[in-house]
Amino acid sequence: MSSEIITPAQNEAVQMQPTKTPGKWAQLWLDIKKNKVSYYFLAPFLILFTVFTIVPIIMSVVLSFSYYNIIETPRFIGFSNYKLLFVDDDIFLKAVGITLKFAIITGPIGYIMAFLLAWLISQIPQKFRFFYTLCYYVPSITSAVAMSVVWLYLFAGDRKGLLNHWLIQLGIINEPYLFLQNVDSIVPVIIIVSLWMSMGVGFLAFLAGLQNVPTDLYEAGSIDGVKYRWQELWYITIPCVKPQLLFGAVMQVVGSLTVFDVSMRLVGFPSPLYAGHTIMAHLFDYAFIRFEMGYASAIAVLLFALMLGLNRLIFKVLGRD
Repeated sequence: MSSEIITPAQNEAVQMQPTKTPGKWAQLWLDIKKNKVSYYFLAPFLILFTVFTIVPIIMSVVLSFSYYNIIETPRFIGFSNYKLLFVDDDIFLKAVGITLKFAIITGPIGYIMAFLLAWLISQIPQKFRFFYTLCYYVPSITSAVAMSVVWLYLFAGDRKGLLNHWLIQLGIINEPYLFLQNVDSIVPVIIIVSLWMSMGVGFLAFLAGLQNVPTDLYEAGSIDGVKYRWQELWYITIPCVKPQLLFGAVMQVVGSLTVFDVSMRLVGFPSPLYAGHTIMAHLFDYAFIRFEMGYASAIAVLLFALMLGLNRLIFKVLGRD
């Protein structure tokens, strides 16, 4: 029986031969088996996320290509719902314009306000922070009924309305102005109220991130020539809280595009001449009043795509590091 002698050159050539790498799904399965204990802890969240988020999204996409009124079996109709949305539904196109106008104004302004107020609160002594945090955060968690009572009294269209009373007393107007019935003032009123309620979860995330910035960085910055608070904010604070900035931006986009409750409580549903009609209001109308679930699913899919696109843009801007 003969044995072959492998030379060093042949041994090196064998070692240099490329090994077959497993595919993406095979690699995932190997990682799961290797870290199975970690996946056991993740399993409850993954199951709930799949059942209550992934599955509804898939069902909405499927139903958007059908006619479904809850009573009858869904009937496939192709792209008819999407064609109706963009070609024949003038109210939807108006709702898109109102929603985008609302998001463009309240999104950046609310985002900057939340961060600046969180930064200012982080500069005051620790014992006073809870009071100021509570004052700014309470409007975002107050019930819609309480919110509507306060703002309906402020913008009431008669002489008993607080704003009308002040304007008449100052001689600016001679008769009450219908803030909640005039189509020119409905969107500005909704924007004002939404900004008042914009200090939500993103505001708390900013505050938590600002309080965890290491003080050593500020000391090092002062040695390197940082003299003013605004310089500290730009060169030290903002780079340290980028994860919180990313989270706050995503939450602000979602909140701006899904505004509905404020509009319904203030100007009614539907609003006068659909002046305060948003995409979420249109979705609510077809889903829970007309029960046209196929058409409502198409609206939901488009809203989801709009959110997804804006969030991807935010990730490219704030998530690069």
